[in-house]
Formats: sequence, C-alpha cells, structure tokens
Amino acid sequence: MITFETSRFGTLEVAENKVIQFPEGLLGFPEINRYCLIDYKDTPLKWLQAIDDPHIAFIVADPKLFAPDFELPIDYETKQTLEIADDEDLAILVTVRVENEIVIANFNGPILLNASIMRGMQIVVETTTT
Repeated sequence: MITFETSRFGTLEVAENKVIQFPEGLLGFPEINRYCLIDYKDTPLKWLQAIDDPHIAFIVADPKLFAPDFELPIDYETKQTLEIADDEDLAILVTVRVENEIVIANFNGPILLNASIMRGMQIVVETTTT
C-alpha cells in the first residue's frame, strides 16, 4: 500500500497495483507520473489524483457519458506505447470541469489507460474546422 497526502481528501492509501503510471505525465504536468482514480460520491465521475503532488487532481469521466456515440481511433504507435494487446484493456477518460454551472468535457485531450498494466498517457486530438 502507498500512503499519501491530498489537499481534497486528506490522507489516502492505495494499493500499489492501483497506481496508474504516466511515463510522460499529463499535459502541463510532465513531472508528475503517478496517479490513482478515486470515486466521486455516487456518480459516474472520478477524481484522477496525483500521488506525488497533493494539489493536483482532475475530475474525469467516460466520454460516452457525454457523447454516447463517441469513438476515438487509436493509432498503432499509441497502442504500442501503452502495450495494448487487446482493445478490451483500453479505457478512455476525459477531464471534466464546471464553468458557469455548465459541465464541460475536454474531448481534445483524452486520457488513455491500459487497465491491465496501469499505464496511461494523454493525447491531443486535432480537430479541423471547415
């Protein structure tokens, strides 16, 4: 078990096999590599809490909660980086924030997780406008 302090939840304890490694960190936080998921009350939302920085935590959710038809094609290189052998091992999350009482999900920077080896990465999805 790993015990660590957080600014939102106080002292937490998480099993080592529940620690998600982000070798390249998240966008804007490249030096923070270890996170865990914490349930957010009785909702489908979760907190992605940094283990090594008590102040870093993001609300995350399954993108299909906001867009049921959401699909994200994952390229070969990304699958190799995450060691995805089976698509069943891939989980996709989006960060969520509330702004002026409106819930906003960030589909441009999804978080990809290989649940079987607890490795993750955040990618930038290029959008085009016509």
